[in-house]
Amino acid sequence: MLSTPSPSLHLTQFSLPRAIEMASSTQFSLTFKPSPSPLFSNFPRTRFGPFTTARPIASRFKVLSSQTGFFTRLGRLIKEKAKSDVEKIFSGFSKTRDNLAVIDELLLYWNLADTDRVLDELEEALLVSDFGPRITIKIVERLREDILNGKLKSGSEIKDALKRSVLDLLTTKGSNTELRLGFRKPAVIMIVGVNGGGKTTSLGKLAYRLKNEGAKILMAAGDTFRAAASDQLEIWAERTGCEIVVAEKENAKASSVLSQAVKRGKEQGFDVVLCDTSGRLHTNYSLMEELIACKKAVEKVVRGAPNEILLVLDGNTGLNMLPQAREFNEVVGITGFILTKLDGSARGGCVVSVVDELGIPVKFVGVGEGVEDLQPFDAEAFVNAIFS
Repeated sequence: MLSTPSPSLHLTQFSLPRAIEMASSTQFSLTFKPSPSPLFSNFPRTRFGPFTTARPIASRFKVLSSQTGFFTRLGRLIKEKAKSDVEKIFSGFSKTRDNLAVIDELLLYWNLADTDRVLDELEEALLVSDFGPRITIKIVERLREDILNGKLKSGSEIKDALKRSVLDLLTTKGSNTELRLGFRKPAVIMIVGVNGGGKTTSLGKLAYRLKNEGAKILMAAGDTFRAAASDQLEIWAERTGCEIVVAEKENAKASSVLSQAVKRGKEQGFDVVLCDTSGRLHTNYSLMEELIACKKAVEKVVRGAPNEILLVLDGNTGLNMLPQAREFNEVVGITGFILTKLDGSARGGCVVSVVDELGIPVKFVGVGEGVEDLQPFDAEAFVNAIFS
């Protein structure tokens, strides 16, 4: 028969029910209390006495987190919000939609004898909107085949088939549009890209969106090259009510700043650390190598971090974004894209091109100047917005 456990006894030696039974006859205090946060409402939180350890509970928490945890819910909530913000997506792609409006005119009085002429003009409309030659030819030739085989017999059927083709391209190669944040705190998101693409602004807007969903956010001012970068991020931190870590001295290494930020995030219980980085040309290999150092520094603090490396691409550059995307992906392994400034561009077809070319999902699109205008990407809403 077991003797009365000493106060230093760890819960690891007994099952949880046995530990509770023992606690009732000793000084241990084991109380389950729900978290005030709705996103953690399904998880019991334990308060332990001074002599017990939480190792068994921590292990159980990891299992639960991986299935229905905070970060999984956070990604799902953001994705669901995208479906409710269809109007923002619709208005944000108005210029691309205007470019493609000619398709409706072409198909309005379509007949079989005009097939070649109509498809040639449809091909031109797709190219002008930066769908890219490879994708455009693939789409048009599939339509031609279906028309000649009698599968498509009206203009409306052709348009529906066109929309399905574009949607299939997006969902086949870029289906994982939700943020993948794992289950360890803090989740770490690195924002990378060339100069002037909108990295810092995108980070600020992303912080606003995540914070509104209940996450505790810490910003890291890792852009140590641009003089005003830290000041700009501090303004965003104040605007969104988030905390921020900046370099303690001039000429600090970006990897050091990010490492300090992630350590603080880990120690102080932040949910997400958003890491800004210096803008760099994809052809500047020394600066690109610095990104590798940043990635390694973060990984030393939190195993498996960064959870996401999001590349910000300027929508105004159209297909010229593809070389940038290839280089960044080769160096650090991009997990998703943020496409900005699409509200001022008629080249929205580049969204399809970059997904088809690299098989990396678009996670957010910038469709305006407002703090709420960084929208989670929804493929179906996008297709409906450009082919109204």
